[in-house]
Amino acid sequence: MKNKIIGIMGAIPEEIDGVVKLLSNKKEYEIGNRNYYTGEINNQQVVVVFSRIGKVAAATTVSTLIIKFNITELIFTGVAGAIDSSLKIGDIVLAKNLVQHDMDAEPLFPKFEIPLLKKSYFDSDSTLLETSAKAITTLLEDNYLHQVISVEDLDKFDIHTPKLHIGLIASGDLFFSTTEQKDNLQKMLPDVLCVEMEGAAVAQVCYEFGLPFTVIRTISDEANESATVDFTKFIEKISNIYSIEIIKNIIK
Repeated sequence: MKNKIIGIMGAIPEEIDGVVKLLSNKKEYEIGNRNYYTGEINNQQVVVVFSRIGKVAAATTVSTLIIKFNITELIFTGVAGAIDSSLKIGDIVLAKNLVQHDMDAEPLFPKFEIPLLKKSYFDSDSTLLETSAKAITTLLEDNYLHQVISVEDLDKFDIHTPKLHIGLIASGDLFFSTTEQKDNLQKMLPDVLCVEMEGAAVAQVCYEFGLPFTVIRTISDEANESATVDFTKFIEKISNIYSIEIIKNIIK
Protein backbone atom coordinates (compact mmCIF):
# COMPACT_ATOMS: atom_id res chain seq x y z
CA MET A 1 0.00 0.00 0.00
CA LYS A 2 1.34 3.44 -0.96
CA ASN A 3 2.14 6.03 1.68
CA LYS A 4 -0.34 8.90 1.54
CA ILE A 5 1.29 11.92 -0.11
CA ILE A 6 -0.87 14.97 -0.84
CA GLY A 7 -0.02 17.25 -3.74
CA ILE A 8 -1.05 20.89 -3.33
CA MET A 9 -1.09 23.21 -6.35
CA GLY A 10 -1.84 26.82 -7.17
CA ALA A 11 -1.41 28.61 -10.50
CA ILE A 12 0.62 31.58 -9.21
CA PRO A 13 3.12 31.92 -6.34
CA GLU A 14 0.88 34.12 -4.19
CA GLU A 15 -1.78 31.38 -4.16
CA ILE A 16 0.51 28.85 -2.43
CA ASP A 17 3.23 30.92 -0.69
CA GLY A 18 1.35 30.77 2.60
CA VAL A 19 0.94 27.00 2.33
CA VAL A 20 4.69 26.58 1.71
CA LYS A 21 5.31 28.40 5.00
CA LEU A 22 3.26 25.72 6.82
CA LEU A 23 5.77 23.02 5.88
CA SER A 24 8.09 21.41 8.39
CA ASN A 25 11.23 19.54 7.22
CA LYS A 26 10.96 21.48 3.97
CA LYS A 27 13.06 20.53 0.94
CA GLU A 28 13.07 22.19 -2.47
CA TYR A 29 13.49 20.56 -5.87
CA GLU A 30 13.68 22.31 -9.25
CA ILE A 31 12.21 20.33 -12.16
CA GLY A 32 11.09 21.78 -15.48
CA ASN A 33 11.54 25.40 -14.32
CA ARG A 34 9.27 24.80 -11.34
CA ASN A 35 10.10 24.62 -7.64
CA TYR A 36 8.52 21.71 -5.76
CA TYR A 37 8.50 21.87 -1.97
CA THR A 38 8.27 18.65 0.03
CA GLY A 39 7.64 18.43 3.75
CA GLU A 40 4.95 17.78 6.34
CA ILE A 41 1.83 19.55 7.50
CA ASN A 42 0.56 18.09 10.77
CA ASN A 43 2.80 15.04 10.18
CA GLN A 44 1.24 14.45 6.75
CA GLN A 45 3.62 14.26 3.77
CA VAL A 46 2.83 16.90 1.15
CA VAL A 47 4.34 18.37 -2.00
CA VAL A 48 3.51 22.01 -2.79
CA VAL A 49 4.05 23.77 -6.11
CA PHE A 50 2.77 26.62 -8.23
CA SER A 51 2.04 25.44 -11.74
CA ARG A 52 2.03 28.73 -13.68
CA ILE A 53 -1.04 29.87 -15.55
CA GLY A 54 -2.93 27.87 -18.18
CA LYS A 55 -3.96 24.32 -18.99
CA VAL A 56 -0.64 23.10 -20.40
CA ALA A 57 1.35 24.47 -17.46
CA ALA A 58 -1.04 22.89 -14.97
CA ALA A 59 -1.13 19.52 -16.75
CA THR A 60 2.68 19.43 -16.89
CA THR A 61 2.95 20.20 -13.21
CA VAL A 62 0.44 17.64 -11.96
CA SER A 63 2.03 15.00 -14.19
CA THR A 64 5.37 15.69 -12.49
CA LEU A 65 3.73 15.47 -9.06
CA ILE A 66 2.33 12.06 -9.96
CA ILE A 67 5.37 10.58 -11.71
CA LYS A 68 8.27 12.12 -9.77
CA PHE A 69 6.78 12.65 -6.31
CA ASN A 70 4.30 9.75 -6.19
CA ILE A 71 1.42 11.80 -4.81
CA THR A 72 -1.70 9.82 -3.97
CA GLU A 73 -4.20 12.70 -4.10
CA LEU A 74 -4.30 16.33 -5.22
CA ILE A 75 -5.69 19.61 -3.89
CA PHE A 76 -5.79 22.52 -6.35
CA THR A 77 -6.46 25.93 -4.83
CA GLY A 78 -6.72 29.39 -6.38
CA VAL A 79 -9.04 32.11 -7.65
CA ALA A 80 -11.74 32.24 -10.32
CA GLY A 81 -14.17 34.60 -12.00
CA ALA A 82 -17.89 34.32 -11.20
CA ILE A 83 -20.21 33.24 -14.00
CA ASP A 84 -23.37 32.41 -12.06
CA SER A 85 -25.04 35.61 -10.83
CA SER A 86 -25.54 34.19 -7.32
CA LEU A 87 -21.78 34.20 -6.66
CA LYS A 88 -20.17 37.10 -4.85
CA ILE A 89 -16.55 38.14 -4.41
CA GLY A 90 -15.16 36.16 -1.48
CA ASP A 91 -17.41 33.14 -2.04
CA ILE A 92 -15.76 29.76 -2.51
CA VAL A 93 -16.59 27.28 -5.28
CA LEU A 94 -15.81 23.62 -4.74
CA ALA A 95 -15.79 21.67 -8.00
CA LYS A 96 -18.22 18.79 -8.18
CA ASN A 97 -17.07 18.43 -11.78
CA LEU A 98 -15.08 20.34 -14.39
CA VAL A 99 -15.20 20.95 -18.14
CA GLN A 100 -12.78 22.50 -20.67
CA HIS A 101 -14.90 25.23 -22.23
CA ASP A 102 -12.42 25.82 -25.07
CA MET A 103 -12.28 22.17 -26.21
CA ASP A 104 -13.96 21.90 -29.61
CA ALA A 105 -12.97 19.13 -32.02
CA GLU A 106 -16.21 19.24 -34.00
CA PRO A 107 -17.22 17.58 -36.25
CA LEU A 108 -14.90 14.73 -35.27
CA PHE A 109 -16.10 14.78 -31.66
CA PRO A 110 -18.93 16.54 -29.81
CA LYS A 111 -18.17 20.03 -28.49
CA PHE A 112 -16.39 19.92 -25.09
CA GLU A 113 -15.64 16.18 -25.37
CA ILE A 114 -11.99 15.21 -24.87
CA PRO A 115 -10.94 13.28 -27.99
CA LEU A 116 -10.60 9.52 -27.42
CA LEU A 117 -11.70 9.70 -23.77
CA LYS A 118 -15.42 10.05 -24.58
CA LYS A 119 -15.72 12.42 -21.62
CA SER A 120 -16.57 16.09 -21.34
CA TYR A 121 -16.92 16.33 -17.55
CA PHE A 122 -14.47 15.13 -14.90
CA ASP A 123 -15.84 14.42 -11.42
CA SER A 124 -14.05 15.27 -8.20
CA ASP A 125 -13.39 12.50 -5.71
CA SER A 126 -16.46 12.17 -3.45
CA THR A 127 -14.45 11.66 -0.25
CA LEU A 128 -12.20 14.65 -0.91
CA LEU A 129 -15.27 16.67 -1.88
CA GLU A 130 -16.89 15.97 1.49
CA THR A 131 -13.69 16.65 3.43
CA SER A 132 -13.07 19.90 1.55
CA ALA A 133 -16.67 21.06 2.04
CA LYS A 134 -16.34 20.60 5.81
CA ALA A 135 -13.01 22.46 5.85
CA ILE A 136 -14.46 25.38 3.88
CA THR A 137 -17.63 25.55 5.97
CA THR A 138 -15.51 25.80 9.11
CA LEU A 139 -13.47 28.66 7.62
CA LEU A 140 -16.54 30.65 6.60
CA GLU A 141 -18.09 30.61 10.06
CA ASP A 142 -18.08 34.19 11.39
CA ASN A 143 -15.99 33.50 14.47
CA TYR A 144 -13.32 31.68 12.50
CA LEU A 145 -13.22 34.02 9.50
CA HIS A 146 -12.81 37.15 11.61
CA GLN A 147 -9.93 35.57 13.51
CA VAL A 148 -7.87 35.09 10.34
CA ILE A 149 -8.91 38.08 8.17
CA SER A 150 -9.45 41.57 9.47
CA VAL A 151 -12.80 43.32 9.14
CA GLU A 152 -10.96 46.11 7.31
CA ASP A 153 -9.72 43.70 4.61
CA LEU A 154 -13.10 42.00 4.29
CA ASP A 155 -14.84 45.37 3.95
CA LYS A 156 -12.33 46.47 1.32
CA PHE A 157 -13.68 43.77 -1.01
CA ASP A 158 -17.28 44.02 0.22
CA ILE A 159 -17.13 40.52 1.77
CA HIS A 160 -19.71 40.07 4.52
CA THR A 161 -21.27 36.61 4.48
CA PRO A 162 -19.19 34.52 2.04
CA LYS A 163 -20.77 31.23 1.00
CA LEU A 164 -19.68 27.82 -0.25
CA HIS A 165 -21.02 26.71 -3.65
CA ILE A 166 -20.57 23.19 -5.05
CA GLY A 167 -20.97 22.56 -8.76
CA LEU A 168 -19.48 22.87 -12.25
CA ILE A 169 -16.27 24.80 -12.96
CA ALA A 170 -15.17 25.62 -16.52
CA SER A 171 -11.52 25.97 -17.53
CA GLY A 172 -9.85 27.34 -20.63
CA ASP A 173 -6.85 29.26 -21.90
CA LEU A 174 -8.72 32.55 -21.89
CA PHE A 175 -8.94 35.25 -19.22
CA PHE A 176 -12.53 36.48 -18.97
CA SER A 177 -12.69 40.27 -18.84
CA THR A 178 -15.89 41.21 -20.67
CA THR A 179 -19.59 40.69 -20.08
CA GLU A 180 -19.87 39.36 -23.64
CA GLN A 181 -17.46 36.51 -22.89
CA LYS A 182 -19.39 35.68 -19.75
CA ASP A 183 -22.77 35.72 -21.50
CA ASN A 184 -21.50 33.50 -24.32
CA LEU A 185 -20.21 30.91 -21.86
CA GLN A 186 -23.51 30.88 -19.99
CA LYS A 187 -25.35 30.20 -23.24
CA MET A 188 -23.11 27.22 -24.00
CA LEU A 189 -22.82 25.88 -20.45
CA PRO A 190 -25.64 27.28 -18.30
CA ASP A 191 -24.71 25.22 -15.22
CA VAL A 192 -21.20 26.70 -14.88
CA LEU A 193 -20.59 28.50 -11.58
CA CYS A 194 -17.19 30.03 -12.31
CA VAL A 195 -14.36 30.11 -14.82
CA GLU A 196 -10.59 29.72 -14.49
CA MET A 197 -7.62 28.49 -16.53
CA GLU A 198 -6.31 25.22 -15.05
CA GLY A 199 -8.71 23.03 -13.10
CA ALA A 200 -10.25 20.90 -15.86
CA ALA A 201 -6.82 20.12 -17.33
CA VAL A 202 -5.64 18.98 -13.91
CA ALA A 203 -8.83 16.94 -13.59
CA GLN A 204 -8.18 15.21 -16.92
CA VAL A 205 -4.65 14.21 -15.95
CA CYS A 206 -5.83 12.94 -12.56
CA TYR A 207 -8.59 10.95 -14.27
CA GLU A 208 -6.14 9.32 -16.65
CA PHE A 209 -3.83 8.37 -13.77
CA GLY A 210 -6.68 7.30 -11.48
CA LEU A 211 -5.76 9.95 -8.90
CA PRO A 212 -8.33 11.48 -6.50
CA PHE A 213 -8.49 15.28 -6.69
CA THR A 214 -10.37 18.32 -5.49
CA VAL A 215 -10.42 21.85 -6.97
CA ILE A 216 -11.16 24.80 -4.68
CA ARG A 217 -11.65 28.29 -6.13
CA THR A 218 -12.17 31.62 -4.40
CA ILE A 219 -14.23 34.13 -6.37
CA SER A 220 -11.97 37.14 -7.00
CA ASP A 221 -14.03 38.97 -9.63
CA GLU A 222 -17.19 38.85 -11.73
CA ALA A 223 -15.43 37.82 -14.98
CA ASN A 224 -16.30 41.12 -16.66
CA GLU A 225 -14.82 44.60 -17.23
CA SER A 226 -13.89 44.92 -13.53
CA ALA A 227 -12.02 41.58 -13.48
CA THR A 228 -8.54 43.03 -12.94
CA VAL A 229 -9.40 45.46 -10.15
CA ASP A 230 -7.21 44.91 -7.03
CA PHE A 231 -6.47 41.34 -8.19
CA THR A 232 -3.04 41.09 -6.57
CA LYS A 233 -4.22 42.66 -3.33
CA PHE A 234 -7.20 40.29 -3.22
CA ILE A 235 -4.94 37.25 -3.50
CA GLU A 236 -2.62 38.60 -0.79
CA LYS A 237 -5.30 39.62 1.71
CA ILE A 238 -8.13 37.14 1.05
CA SER A 239 -7.57 34.08 -1.14
CA ASN A 240 -4.10 33.29 0.20
CA ILE A 241 -5.52 33.26 3.74
CA TYR A 242 -8.43 31.12 2.57
CA SER A 243 -5.99 28.59 1.09
CA ILE A 244 -3.87 28.41 4.23
CA GLU A 245 -6.84 27.84 6.53
CA ILE A 246 -8.61 25.37 4.22
CA ILE A 247 -5.45 23.26 3.89
CA LYS A 248 -4.97 23.34 7.67
CA ASN A 249 -8.58 22.24 8.15
CA ILE A 250 -8.25 19.41 5.59
CA ILE A 251 -4.92 18.11 6.91
CA LYS A 252 -5.57 17.82 10.64
